[in-house]
Amino acid sequence: MTVRALAWKGLALGAAALLVWGCVARDGPAARREDDRQTEPSTVERQAAVKRSAVSRSAEPFSAQKETAEPGTDRATAERRTNRHTEMRDAADRGRSDSPTAPPRALAAAPEVPDRVRGIYVSGWIAGSREPMERLIRLVDETDLNAMVIDVKNDYGKLTYRSSLPEVRAVGADREPAVRDMAGLLRRLKEKRIYTIGRVVVFKDPLLARAKPEGAFRTKSGAIWRDRKGTPWVEPYRPEVRAYNIAIAKEAAALGFDEIQFDYVRFPDNGEAMDRVVRYRNPQGWTKREAIGRFLRDAREALHETGTAVSADVFGLVTTARDDMGIGQTWREIAPAVDVISPMVYPSHYAPGTYGVRHPDLEPDVIVRRALDDAGRRNRVLAAEGKTPARIRPWLQAFTATWVSPHRPYRAGEIREQIRAAEAAGVEQFLLWDPACTYDYR
Repeated sequence: MTVRALAWKGLALGAAALLVWGCVARDGPAARREDDRQTEPSTVERQAAVKRSAVSRSAEPFSAQKETAEPGTDRATAERRTNRHTEMRDAADRGRSDSPTAPPRALAAAPEVPDRVRGIYVSGWIAGSREPMERLIRLVDETDLNAMVIDVKNDYGKLTYRSSLPEVRAVGADREPAVRDMAGLLRRLKEKRIYTIGRVVVFKDPLLARAKPEGAFRTKSGAIWRDRKGTPWVEPYRPEVRAYNIAIAKEAAALGFDEIQFDYVRFPDNGEAMDRVVRYRNPQGWTKREAIGRFLRDAREALHETGTAVSADVFGLVTTARDDMGIGQTWREIAPAVDVISPMVYPSHYAPGTYGVRHPDLEPDVIVRRALDDAGRRNRVLAAEGKTPARIRPWLQAFTATWVSPHRPYRAGEIREQIRAAEAAGVEQFLLWDPACTYDYR
């Protein structure tokens, strides 16, 4: 995918406006993600789920049920897969800003997002490793998968490629990049007609928090606040923090990503306890949800100018919760602010009793169906109010939650069970999450 001159010009202007931050951090390929997606669910997810577990919601079935047959391996099926990949990529290319036939004001228009994105998560270390990455490319080639979510900025605040942004280089966030040639990798994936999504972890950024402590959450005594794992976060209210992440997202878009996905676009969990000890620097007087919504709207405006789509990951309970759970995420605020919203509806992360299910990890079909039914209802409410809600593209569980008792192994059967549940709720696209990037999918 070509590097767009207009995007680079925007990056240069953004870089000049940002502060130069300095620090050195170390992180190696042996490091492993320690986030709410692969480890035990966070406090807010379990507490909120327990609080709501007594509420039983009747499913509101859609009038048209979706095709649930698994793909075959004959020639006709292979041709259908090829056509699906081609149609999806052609739709994406029509919305790109580098199209020679694009009208003069096309950059400001919302890019066209494919309807049936079916993707897998790819860590930076896997993306930068030849044979493991080739294995995943073959997996996409041989199945109905057609997209990859690749780390751009990970949970440690490290970029996976060498950046040209002075503020990033001053912080040391791009030292020892996992991917030597991100633009080259994206060109190859485009040749394979694979839709590429760049994952940017936003406010969980311990590297930036240590490098620029004035951007980190601070306690009322002035110390840097840390979560229960000892990790500092940066504050969504701080304009320099928001600008830093938007600049990185624009640079990734210029490298060739079709879409930028923001993760950890929230406040830390256990919000009530945090509120008692943190002194927020919030001169605008925004609520937490307003701060998150404003960041996403600003990021969308900047990225749409480059022809790049915007998505956001949210807790699974956001589809059902009636408040922001103390983290600043609500469906009403986020769904109209992005092109795609991705609730993480991992069954293992729901508390016992949620949706009336005693052991959610054992009944993935029920959990996924109920969560996405609620999401669909909320989108219909937004549409009735004249708003344009984001498309729903859930993260599904492709890992085994060994810490849950009882639990079941999540292999091809369990993955297909979740996909069928999503289709029954009217959702035909999905992303698969496995931190080890070893997918049992066929």
